[in-house]
Amino acid sequence: MSKPASSALHQALRKSFQTLENNHKVWKDVLDECSPLIVSLGNLAEQSRALSNVQLSNTPLRIFPDLEERLRFKLLQATDTVLGKLNEKMSSLQSVRDTFSNQVSAVSQLYEQNTSSLDLLTVTERSATFPSVADMLEWLQDAERHFRQQFLRRKTLLQLLTADNLSLLESAPERWKSLESPSAEENIADTLCKVSFFMEAQ
Repeated sequence: MSKPASSALHQALRKSFQTLENNHKVWKDVLDECSPLIVSLGNLAEQSRALSNVQLSNTPLRIFPDLEERLRFKLLQATDTVLGKLNEKMSSLQSVRDTFSNQVSAVSQLYEQNTSSLDLLTVTERSATFPSVADMLEWLQDAERHFRQQFLRRKTLLQLLTADNLSLLESAPERWKSLESPSAEENIADTLCKVSFFMEAQ
């Protein structure tokens, strides 16, 4: 590979891993912010279920004739508010996904444009401190796939949730947790460790 092309590709790879590091922090922060909101959805659904199961007319609260309607309205309102906040969080996750996808696309394009001056040794050569170009491109694509799949699965779950579907709302915290992918998260952390020396080199 020619020296200028090699230098440009390495620079693009460094930028991509810096983007991955920054975006991964934002991604984790946003998901951390989602957790209490998802738990709130489950709690609100349980309260709505309890309200449906109790006959207020058979309790001392019957002296407030419109109490049940007012309570139900407040619970629906609170549920809609939480769903709205979760959709805002999805917009943040989408932004992370798109930013990183664009970066990976750019570095892949640069690689494709320079394939004529690439040889197998240059692409696969690695050292104790520098991973190979092939490895780094693969790691970036793995991380991009993780963001894409995670966003799609969480967005799909949220689209199913409505204030009047108590069963789905009650199961939302468990369903949300089941979407976690610890192995993929560990792979990203591991990748960032592997490229730490490469990122510092100029």
